[in-house]
Amino acid sequence: MTAPLITSPQRTEMMLVAVLIQLIIMIGAARLMNHVFRRFGQPGVVGEIVAGLLLGPSLFGHFCPGLSAAIFGAAPSPAISVLSQIGLILLMFQIGMSFEFGHLREARASKTLLPLAAVSVGVPFGLGLWLGHLSAPIFATSIPVNVYSLFCGVAMAITAVPILGRILTEFGLSKHELGVLAISAAALNDVAGWLMLAFVSAVATASFSPTHMALQLAGVFVFVLLCVFVLRPGANWLLRRFPVKHNEVPPTLMAIMLVSVFALGICTFKLGIFGIFGGFVAGLLVHHDHAFAAAWRRQVGSFVLICLLPVFFTFSGLHTNLLGLTSGSDWLWLLAFLAASVGGKIIPVALVSRAGGYGAHASMLLGVLMNMRALMELIVLNIGLETGFLPQKVFTMLVIMAVVTTLMAGPALRWLLPRLGLDVPPQIDA
Repeated sequence: MTAPLITSPQRTEMMLVAVLIQLIIMIGAARLMNHVFRRFGQPGVVGEIVAGLLLGPSLFGHFCPGLSAAIFGAAPSPAISVLSQIGLILLMFQIGMSFEFGHLREARASKTLLPLAAVSVGVPFGLGLWLGHLSAPIFATSIPVNVYSLFCGVAMAITAVPILGRILTEFGLSKHELGVLAISAAALNDVAGWLMLAFVSAVATASFSPTHMALQLAGVFVFVLLCVFVLRPGANWLLRRFPVKHNEVPPTLMAIMLVSVFALGICTFKLGIFGIFGGFVAGLLVHHDHAFAAAWRRQVGSFVLICLLPVFFTFSGLHTNLLGLTSGSDWLWLLAFLAASVGGKIIPVALVSRAGGYGAHASMLLGVLMNMRALMELIVLNIGLETGFLPQKVFTMLVIMAVVTTLMAGPALRWLLPRLGLDVPPQIDA
């Protein structure tokens, strides 16, 4: 007997059911770990990251490989990949419109911003290059040394803007001068990081040319001018044409904003700095309208944070196996990467902040905030692993580094905020 023919509608239904099962597990696990980590004084978002890692080969896939393969498949579903990226773009939009960038007009913040961004990229990038060259004979014997070292440098230089934004919101720092300075420096940090990643990828694939890089930089410059002189006035006109009424965003305005966010994501992707920054830029264009921002967070924000963002964490976790370190030498190298990553961010950022006029505790706070990597780190590492220019063991070490540097933030903030005269907010359901 021949097997019954599966029709196209049936195949679609089967795919839908598979994706729905994955979403149930992802959202449920993320929410559970959010609560657990907040009970222990950590930001809930850190628990969501850990939930994604636990659902991957580090725990669930290791102990229940058959069940994991049945649920998530041999590779993450394209539908899950797309959902994760959409959630990330919308999160960046909310982050961009949640900050009071007027603080940067203050002399101290404006004077400190560029040096802060420069050292937060340059020092860890240099340390990553150095460790890459030292570790290449051990871990990357079949990979070009320069390419491998460049990937290590970019991975250590990056800062996780989305996670930083969520943690600033949870701790009530999103409108504080220090929070605004940190997210602004981190945004510049990540733009530089993505440009470096594009450069490294081009070098790795032998497609780099000075002409292409110059055109890319020129495109970024034109894009900035377009945003300032065309898109920002256009956004102001739209906000006046469709004002928020009864604390709700008009449906037409919501549709236009969604189209704009996605279109800007396409623009930044084409410029080589990844689509998520299009969402961030779109948020900056409307951040001055507090009524719109509040209404958007109420109508759309919770859905993004609770439903779409955990999808990205799990998608990343499915690529990550934290059980790959097997020898004492591996753990020593992990400690070396951790020490260079933490010291290479916190120390130079704190020193530049002190030189810019901030106190010791404020400078240390900025260093801790810039030290978080998490999301962006996972993106960079997965690119390196998938292209074959980052070996599995170093990939694992740098994933652990990304999680540890993010885990440090909660306890450090709870210790530093009272010393700055700021309240530690109560546990909130965020």
